[in-house]
Amino acid sequence: MSEPQEPDNNTQRLPTVEQAPAGGVLEMDQSASGSSYEPAPVSAQPGGRAGRFWSGRRIPAALVALIVLGGSGLLLYDVAAVRADHPAMQWRRSVADDLASRHLDDVWVLAGSALAAALGLWLLLLALTPGLRALLPMKRRHAGVRAGLDRTAAALVLRDRAVEVAGVQSVRVKMSRRKAKVRAVSHFRELDDVRADLDTALGSAVGELDLAKPPGLSVHVRRPAKKG
Repeated sequence: MSEPQEPDNNTQRLPTVEQAPAGGVLEMDQSASGSSYEPAPVSAQPGGRAGRFWSGRRIPAALVALIVLGGSGLLLYDVAAVRADHPAMQWRRSVADDLASRHLDDVWVLAGSALAAALGLWLLLLALTPGLRALLPMKRRHAGVRAGLDRTAAALVLRDRAVEVAGVQSVRVKMSRRKAKVRAVSHFRELDDVRADLDTALGSAVGELDLAKPPGLSVHVRRPAKKG
């Protein structure tokens, strides 16, 4: 009769897998090797407010900077020349004499003031608005990560989903930041049935886009135009 063999201490134990609770992560016990796997922490906090993307406004900023730099440099040069006992430039003397002889209700004075006010309002509008209207912000799932979806791409997704509905012959989608206008042509089936299926399919598609502010749907279905 053979004697029972002693367990070999050099044999490596296989990791044991424990049953994870519902919605949890499996944990593996590797105490023999001195290491263990633990579930990665999952942040339940949202990634933050998904605001619109701001445009860099590089071209308007560069133009304004060049105009201000050129005008201020020319004016400072003329002032320095006058301080050095040189005559002022002809353009500055002409402008000063012309402004001194014109009244406030003059047409050119009013036109110049209106132009300056319009340019100022335009610059304020550029500074206070985000821009990038063609980029739709998506929901923020993680902090520090922002995503956006182009309006054209979103319209293509809705169009592809709409043409899958039975009875739809052609679809046109116009996407804006607040509304998606869908114009469909149906060559068979009842229009009310096609419209109901489009509402369901497009509503699901808008939810799958995962936009921060899902646009409203405006669906119109018609028959194809008769020829001749």
